[in-house]
Amino acid sequence: MFRLYLICFLCVLISSCGSENSNNANDDTDAETEGSEYMFKMLEELAEKMKQNDYPYGNLDQAIKLTNLEKTAPENQKVTLKLQKAMQLLLAGETTPALNEFIYLYKAFSNAQGVDDATLTMLQSTLAIAYMRLGEQENCINNNTQESCILPFTEGGFHSDTVGSASAIIEYTSLLNRHPEDLLYRWLLNVAYMTLGKYPQEVPSQWLIPEKVFESEYEIEKFTDIASILGLDVNGLSGGSIMEDFDNDGYLDIMASSWGLSDPLRYFKNNGDGTFTDRTIESNLYGIFGGLNMIHADYNNDGFQDVLVLRGAWLMELGDHPNSLLRNNGDGTFTDVTKNAGVLSFHPTQTADWGDFNNDGWLDLFIGNETTAADDHASELFVNNGDGTFTEIGAQAGVETNSFVKSAVWGDYDNDGWLDLFLSCMGKKNKLYHNNGPDANGNCTFTDVAEQAGVTNPIYSFPSWFFDYNNDVWLDIFVSDFSVERYGKSAADVAADYLGLESESDRSKLYRNNGDGTFTDVSEEAGVSRVLYSMGSNFGDIDNDGYLDFYCGTGEPDFSAIYPNRMFRNAGGKFFQDVTSSGGFGHIQKGHGVAFGDLDNDGDQDIYAVMGGAYEGDVYQNVLFENPGNENNWITLVLEGVRSNRAAIGARIRINVSENGSSRDIYNTVGTGGSFGSSSVRQEIGLGKALMINEIEVFWPVTGKKQIFMDVEVGKCYKIKEGDNRLTPLPYNKIDFPHTGGAHQHH
Repeated sequence: MFRLYLICFLCVLISSCGSENSNNANDDTDAETEGSEYMFKMLEELAEKMKQNDYPYGNLDQAIKLTNLEKTAPENQKVTLKLQKAMQLLLAGETTPALNEFIYLYKAFSNAQGVDDATLTMLQSTLAIAYMRLGEQENCINNNTQESCILPFTEGGFHSDTVGSASAIIEYTSLLNRHPEDLLYRWLLNVAYMTLGKYPQEVPSQWLIPEKVFESEYEIEKFTDIASILGLDVNGLSGGSIMEDFDNDGYLDIMASSWGLSDPLRYFKNNGDGTFTDRTIESNLYGIFGGLNMIHADYNNDGFQDVLVLRGAWLMELGDHPNSLLRNNGDGTFTDVTKNAGVLSFHPTQTADWGDFNNDGWLDLFIGNETTAADDHASELFVNNGDGTFTEIGAQAGVETNSFVKSAVWGDYDNDGWLDLFLSCMGKKNKLYHNNGPDANGNCTFTDVAEQAGVTNPIYSFPSWFFDYNNDVWLDIFVSDFSVERYGKSAADVAADYLGLESESDRSKLYRNNGDGTFTDVSEEAGVSRVLYSMGSNFGDIDNDGYLDFYCGTGEPDFSAIYPNRMFRNAGGKFFQDVTSSGGFGHIQKGHGVAFGDLDNDGDQDIYAVMGGAYEGDVYQNVLFENPGNENNWITLVLEGVRSNRAAIGARIRINVSENGSSRDIYNTVGTGGSFGSSSVRQEIGLGKALMINEIEVFWPVTGKKQIFMDVEVGKCYKIKEGDNRLTPLPYNKIDFPHTGGAHQHH
């Protein structure tokens, strides 16, 4: 997908051309150690092989090769090679030398005879984007502040080095004089003025995007990015994020990946005192390179959360990469057990989900692979054998789809006790696989009912999830747009959406569950029929009102994809309100893995997001948005399965509270949230103004039994063990994060 359309376009023109669980035991320690070394070596060899095969995102290597070719090329090929080299330098982050090349080319073409406007326009627009990127690098990356790159810009985010944005303004003004209706140029002109603190007052009136379009639809308190203060501002490319208590000490830790072939996975231990320590090397994770996404679960029921790293996405025929299953050893280390566990395969993928689809008490794994017209990669369903190994049964179960799968999520949408599966299949109709339950041989099979259920759109989709947004006990579906056919034009589509204009892009969908096996598209009335271009995204309850909100990490690989990530607040289960501006979430760098969790144990959910793009130079610091708090109450529940899987993934929770004189139910399902980013399985549930919980009900999927607890205090953390009638209080010690100081990281 990620082709350099600009290069191709210009080069053509230039050339005119089921029983009680127990811990997994009896593993072969030597074989497992060998497994980690095996993966380390495989990933090193893969990186070298990709470089030799002209890896499309190894942009600096490509630039060097083109430089050498240019030296000996015939004169009639030098301009084409110079253009290609300039673009690769830009994508590699070598912006100043790229600018020098683009300036030379633009002047040369401007003075040449017979060059058409299309060629000059494309060159000038690329020059303008290079200036924009220079401004970002010199100000937002090299001199990062808590306000950097967050729209609408405030004084702390204004560029002190003005060369990049000021030069971009000159180029976009020139472009708009020739193409006054071009929304892409208009949008980027406004953004450039914002970075200099000159918006809206100095933007030419005919091209001004009104301030009102960025106003929040509901005012919330501002969240503050404190990643740099805590040393969590990893500077990398697109990747996954996990927020989880990996060492069971009561504090949520963080993992972050970056998809570069030699980019390490990073593991930060929460010390419980307001600090984090990078434990990547000590945990035996250095050497686990790459990974566009990660998702975690306790696959072996030993009480410690394990991690699956996903690789190869978007690389088409070059994407035959291995995933990594990392077993948490419970001693602060992880071991790669991919091969020994039987889940080693070689496909392009970035999505997977854990769920016990056959209700035997062990978590199974679905991996959604990416099939293209030129390369088949059937998706995989690995059934957990209960001994630390898996068996692939996708074809037998009926879910061996050959689609470009961008999201896979489990959820029991019809409340029959068996997990169903939703797939976002980019470029095709999406799929909803109904779990038919066990057949005569005790094997579960699936039937695609997406057409009958009414959930096939959008055709160009990306992240999705099941959640009960209106608290009616039935799981609903959200699936976001990602119109790849408009690649390179996404900022124009987003601008059109902000301005209330039509665009060719798909729009996001919210499907309300009707409780009869069908869904109703409520996207318009719920306020989510928007052009989002979501990549990483997830959901949680940012204001503890008991209704689930969601955050979208937005973007696409093209450097012109400069528009805000978005936060949507759930207004009482009726509709969603854009609260991006008031909450301070409008980061204009590309957003990927998103995780929600209460990092400081103060009763509200914080958000960690991995930032950065696909190309080698499109790096940015990850962010941690600290929740400012609210006046609503909360409860945190840690569930432990006995006959059900130990992490209780798939268990359903109903909480009944009295609020403002009336009773209401709040529903949650244990899981890690959306399809790109992995939140804690610890259930942090907002209760609104309730002062007391009337009843907590937990439904356990394997047995179908319910546990009920009456008259429970709010503002506490409790453990609920399957079959145990006791509600066990757990320590939940609040952390005070620092808000100033800390070493600024120069990456």
